[in-house]
Amino acid sequence: MDILHLVDRLEELFNESRVIPLTHSVVVDENRFMDIIDQMRVSVPDEIKKAQQINVQRDRILAQAQEEANRTLALAREKSEKMVERSELIQAAQLRADQIIEQAKREAGVTQKEADRYVAETLTSLEAELTRVIAQVQNGIKTIEAQGNMTQVNPKEG
Repeated sequence: MDILHLVDRLEELFNESRVIPLTHSVVVDENRFMDIIDQMRVSVPDEIKKAQQINVQRDRILAQAQEEANRTLALAREKSEKMVERSELIQAAQLRADQIIEQAKREAGVTQKEADRYVAETLTSLEAELTRVIAQVQNGIKTIEAQGNMTQVNPKEG
């Protein structure tokens, strides 16, 4: 039986009791009073047991909630660390890529200068060769013209 119901019955018994005039005392039906007290004695342990069970359940639920919160926090920390680690890797990779690009640009510049120098040397050499060949051609033309003039100068000799 519910303890609050028994308290209500006890109060009802008190209210139904006869008042002794000029005092603060009342006459209570002893049998009814003792019956309610006995029922209270029986009910109180059940109520206490229920309260204890509720407290145990509450403590278990709180412990589970705390454990879940700790797991969630640990997972969040782990994910955060991985993101920071990934970010650091990305930054390191970007830095390395920038270094490689810069080195490639320097090497391309050097290669371009070497190619330009080679082309200039080759063209200079070709120019010298062409100048020599042109000089030979011009000498050949002069020689042929000189022989042609001699042939014309001595047409009777032939």
